[in-house]
Amino acid sequence: MRKRILSGMRPTGSLHLGHLVGALKNWVDLQHEYQCFFMIADWHALMSEYKDSKKISEYSFDNLLDWLAAGLNPDQSILFKQSDVVEHAELNLILSIITPLGWLSRCPTYKEQINELHEKEISTHGFLGYPVLQAADIILYKADCVPVGEDQLPHLELCREIIRRFHYLFKKEIFPEPEALLTIIPKLAGLDGRKMSKSYDNFIALSDTPDVIREKIKSMFTDPQRIKRTDPGRPEVCNVYKYYQVFAPKMKDDVYKECKGADIGCVQDKERFAEFLIELLKPHQQRRRDLEKNKDYLEEVLRKGAEKAREVAFETFSEVKKAIGI
Repeated sequence: MRKRILSGMRPTGSLHLGHLVGALKNWVDLQHEYQCFFMIADWHALMSEYKDSKKISEYSFDNLLDWLAAGLNPDQSILFKQSDVVEHAELNLILSIITPLGWLSRCPTYKEQINELHEKEISTHGFLGYPVLQAADIILYKADCVPVGEDQLPHLELCREIIRRFHYLFKKEIFPEPEALLTIIPKLAGLDGRKMSKSYDNFIALSDTPDVIREKIKSMFTDPQRIKRTDPGRPEVCNVYKYYQVFAPKMKDDVYKECKGADIGCVQDKERFAEFLIELLKPHQQRRRDLEKNKDYLEEVLRKGAEKAREVAFETFSEVKKAIGI
């Protein structure tokens, strides 16, 4: 049997270029080699969006459109919504009971998220415990591997610690300890040079129209020391050039020379990249529009995916209840 993978995304807004290069492209490749469970993590989204929770359902379908348009195949992968499988919440409760608070407060991304989402009230019991729900998500399907970047390794180690504690307390080994499937994620900063984030609104969405893309790229910072059109540029500090490196590697050498030699101005360079990106996203956006016309199909994908996910989740949770004696 193929090894099993679990991964997911929080439906807190439109998916953007960072999601495409950081996860979706990799997921599309992985589905040919692994048994993949890809989850719309709406419970996770609720942890930060509980004051405006009605948008979560809307974004769930919006994100699914991009998943399918990018090439995820519901005949090869199990695509489902987290809240459609009740065992996620039930296993989260059990793991929450046995997970020491100190483990959670030391989680390296907790304070980072608190700072990044400072405008939201997330100093809550639920948000502190999101790594526990994350662990429940993974082990509910007995995932062998989890595709992560290096910055997410501490989360996976915490998951393994929780598994070991469960096995120690209840004297029965149920879950495999998932391994990291390290992915090389291209470094893609937001339009303003900060971390690309929905909360910063510094991204290009996969569904943005050509006019919106042009306006957003027009706002990107380049070389702050290049004042005049005739000044030689420094592509190594230019955010636009970094986008060329990720999305147009065949063009990057020529762009580098033109910038260094002041053969092209920043405005002209942005305009050229905007047109390139618009063309690059055209096939994705066309597939997205075609899928958008068939809401029944989208609902069917999630319904069938949830059925398949529940079969596995029910078996695992039955083992859990037997182990703890409930």
